[in-house]
This record gives sequence, structure tokens and C-alpha cells, in this order.
Amino acid sequence: MKPRSKLALHVPAPSTRPGDKPDFSGLQLAEAGEARRPQNDAPEAEMRDLPYTLIRVLDDEGAPRGDWDPRLSPEVLRRGLTAMLKTRAFDERLFQIQRQGKTSFYMKSTGEEAIAVASSMALGAHDMCFPTYRFIGWLMARDHPLPPLINQIFSNEKDPLKGRQLPILYSARDYGFYSLSGNVGSRFGHAVGWAMASAYKGDDKIAMGVIGEGTTAEGDFHEALTFASVYRAPVILAVTNNQWAISSFSGIAGAEATTFAAKALAYGIPGLRVDGNDFLAVWAAMRWASERARLNLGATLIEFFTYRAEGHSTSDDPTKYRPKDEGAAWPLGDPVKRLKEHLIALKEWDEERHEALIAELAEEVRAAVKEGERAGVLGESKPSVREMFEGVFEEPDWRLMEQRREMGV
Repeated sequence: MKPRSKLALHVPAPSTRPGDKPDFSGLQLAEAGEARRPQNDAPEAEMRDLPYTLIRVLDDEGAPRGDWDPRLSPEVLRRGLTAMLKTRAFDERLFQIQRQGKTSFYMKSTGEEAIAVASSMALGAHDMCFPTYRFIGWLMARDHPLPPLINQIFSNEKDPLKGRQLPILYSARDYGFYSLSGNVGSRFGHAVGWAMASAYKGDDKIAMGVIGEGTTAEGDFHEALTFASVYRAPVILAVTNNQWAISSFSGIAGAEATTFAAKALAYGIPGLRVDGNDFLAVWAAMRWASERARLNLGATLIEFFTYRAEGHSTSDDPTKYRPKDEGAAWPLGDPVKRLKEHLIALKEWDEERHEALIAELAEEVRAAVKEGERAGVLGESKPSVREMFEGVFEEPDWRLMEQRREMGV
């Protein structure tokens, strides 16, 4: 009888750690324009190769390639660039504000701006997004005023959410932006449920749910995909694969085994893998998936392949678990720079206008922060205590009424 071999577990580990030289040589990236674009109404069985390629439009010189080119007008491209730059200006300023102790927490979107902005612009005004943290670009693309966002971050007396949410967990449903949740996995389930309700009512609005790649390892992800597939919900389910879920790298969620887009195959829905740093590619994929949903052909799972250039949040130090300069070595580049170079190549933009826009947006953010500071920063001003008792029950419970009397409000 042959001796039995010892069993062993495989524990995924990143290829580089702090102090190492960044190395992305193992990535297999399709060339711009290489991925084919099927018709919107094509059967899912005919597009099972797409999760294993990468939809890219802009090449290294900023020129569009292939059938996925959405052929956007220069005006639309400039609007997108403006929203991305505004997102970055807002992030930089509010990050500094947190470091000054004026708010408790902040999360930057650096390197992922194209995903939120292009998605926001590609979908309809009345469609609903169930976002993850790094999605403030959605609101910037829809010209949401800055002061309410800043007041929410400061949790002051003008906070539109009355101090009931952590900083940056915004809610702006009039802008198609459903309340953010610290329980990220709920985004998919809520998006599918909202989309099913829209279809049940015979409405014409679709939904988008967004999570990070780490959340695909949770049950919420699979439950939402089951409902989306079975009922052909008019929803787009997006996974932002930015390589790191807090401090655990994407391999812990299964990135070594297959792509996240390939998880769609088990549910019989299309899966697209998209260059998340390419504004045109994100736009094109979102339009393709939204048109498919509006044809009552059901859900699409999209993996946006990108890189989190900054820490997970102000509570995180990424230099503790990855090379310090890894973000600069990301082979798909900076989404803002790539869109800028595309516009310059079209002769619709230049460095002088770019720098002027950066200065203008920085001043707009600075002025909005000053306005928020006048209403009060963290600890200086806060919503009335009575807000704790409002909007909880339709008819106040007797215990709630007693507690309110004890508080004198």
C-alpha cells in the first residue's frame, strides 16, 4: 500500500511586499481594441470569452481603438475630465482636513475616478446607483453641490443626514445615489431588489450595484447574482477590482484562480472585464450593459480592473503591506492623465487649460470647505439630540417618548 501524501493548504500571498520592487509582469493585459464587442442582444452563451480578456479603448498614445470606442464628443469628454479632476481636488482637500482633526474619517478615490464618473454619465438621470465607498465621482458628474457633502463629513448642524451616518457615507437619491453602507455586500442585494421592483412596476429605470473585489468572497454577492439571474433583473453589478481589500490582496478573494468577471459564467449572465482606468472603456461597457438591461435581457456582471493608489482610508497605511511606489508602476496608468492626453491628441485640450481648471476646482472646493467650517467641524457643532428620536417609528414607541422626555428634547 502506497504511503499517503500529506495534504497542504494554499494560502495566497502577493508577489511583492514593502521594500520590494513593484512587479506587475504577471498580468496579462489585452491590447487596446483587441476585445470584441458583441451585439447587445447576443445570447450569453456566445460571449463566454469576454471575462478572460480586458476591454480597453485608449492605447498608450491616447488614441481610441476597436469596436468598443463609444465615439464621445469633445464636450462630453471635457465634462468627464472636469468631474474626475473635481473628485481628486475634493479628495485632496478633505484628506488634509481629516489630518487636521476636523473630521474623524475619510476615504480617497485616487486612481478610480473614471469608474464612478463614466458610470454616472453613461446611465440615465433616474437610474439608481447603490455605490461603494470610492464613488463620490458619481455625484461630481451630476453637479451635486459641495457644501452638503462637506457638512455630512463634518457631522455638523447642517449635516443633511442629521449625524446618522459615518463621514463619506453619503445619501443623495435625487441624484441617483442610494445611501452608502458600511456593509458593502448589501449594495448588490439592494440593487437587485430595486431593479426587480422597477420591472415589477413596469417602470423604465435600471439599477447599478458596486462592491470591491474582496466582497465577492461574501454570501451577499452570490445571493444577489442568483436573484439577478433567475429573475433577469434589469441591473448592472460592478466589481471594482483595485487589487487590495483594506490590507488583504485580491488573491484572498480568488483572483489567483480566475477573473472576477468569470464568476458570471456560473449564473448564466454576461461577464465583462474592463480597464477601469480608461474612461472610454468604462463608458462603453456601462452603455452596453444598460442597453441590454433595458431590452429585458437581464443583468451583466462587470469587473473594473484598476488599482487603489492611496490607502484604504485615513485609518490605513498601505506602506505596511505593499511597495511604497507600487501605484506609480501600475501598467494601466492614471485615469485622469489618460483622458487628458486623449483630449490633447484630439486637439480639444491643452496643458494651459488643464492647469487653469485644476486651480479653479481647487478654489471651488476650498470655498465650500470654508462654508462648511463656518457651520462647524467635528465636535464644534452637531445636529440636535432630538434628531435621535425622529424618523425611527411612524408612531413613536412609548419607551422612545419616555427617553425623549428624560433628555428634555
